[in-house]
Amino acid sequence: MNTIKLAPLLLIFVEVAKMRSFTQAAKKLGLSKSAISQQIKRLEAATDQQLLVRNTRGVVLTSVGEKLLAKSELLSEQLSMTLTELDSEKEQPSGSFRVSVPPFFEKNIVVPAMAQLCTEFPLISPEILVNGRWQDLIEHNLDAAIFGGDLKDSNYRALSIGKVSERFCASPRYIKQHGTPNQVSDLTQHKFIATPWQHDKLQLMDIKQNTAFSFELNHFAKTNTPNTALEMVLNDMGIAILPEFLMQPHLLGQKLELLLPETRGRAWHFYFLHQFMAEKPAHVTRFYQLICHYFQQKMLLSNSN
Repeated sequence: MNTIKLAPLLLIFVEVAKMRSFTQAAKKLGLSKSAISQQIKRLEAATDQQLLVRNTRGVVLTSVGEKLLAKSELLSEQLSMTLTELDSEKEQPSGSFRVSVPPFFEKNIVVPAMAQLCTEFPLISPEILVNGRWQDLIEHNLDAAIFGGDLKDSNYRALSIGKVSERFCASPRYIKQHGTPNQVSDLTQHKFIATPWQHDKLQLMDIKQNTAFSFELNHFAKTNTPNTALEMVLNDMGIAILPEFLMQPHLLGQKLELLLPETRGRAWHFYFLHQFMAEKPAHVTRFYQLICHYFQQKMLLSNSN
């Protein structure tokens, strides 16, 4: 007996049995009276039992029908309760919310966005995973991810957050000790600190000429995160090319100085990735809005410098 096919028949039976009327059940379910009758006949044929008897007053349950109603009514109530809980969940999400973010996005962007999200949706349990590499959402059980660079082909939805340019910087003490590079070629005389995507050949942009070019530059030291490169620069170890908003607070505090103002590094396009094919859950939509808000705030501050 195929229980999956019988389930909708049982739910129709419950409505007919409770109302003792094919006509009233048809009105409630939005079906024709004949369609309701056919479904009851199918159920009786599948169970090989007579469940209902029609008379001039409506419908009378057989003894088997009474027993089936007692069991099936619980099924109907459980389904109704489940759907109600789903509606409630849509309005007030709960449970784990796992997101993957780049190493320099967590401070001043992701963390304040998540803090606000938890205020608005207090039943969610956030988990922030900091990772500079592409992570598959399904494979790593992620609800969302922020990724910078060229997107891989996938079935995930990608929403634009914005672009970030990189700029050269060094500490005032380093500049005092080693001098200021006045042109890109001068960098060969300095200690360059590289991140994984900057080894040996830099992709640069001449803002004045609006032209892109590459420049080979051996690195003195390397690290795998922009945050670590920033700390190395702050500790007078050399020159690095870092995202603008990452260095912005230290520029205001005069712990860093911009170098080669007419030269920029690669412009990284950042995306918010999710796997929801239709309408996104409310907390996912809101998290994207908050990420964009704090991102724009950081970009405005860095551009005003």
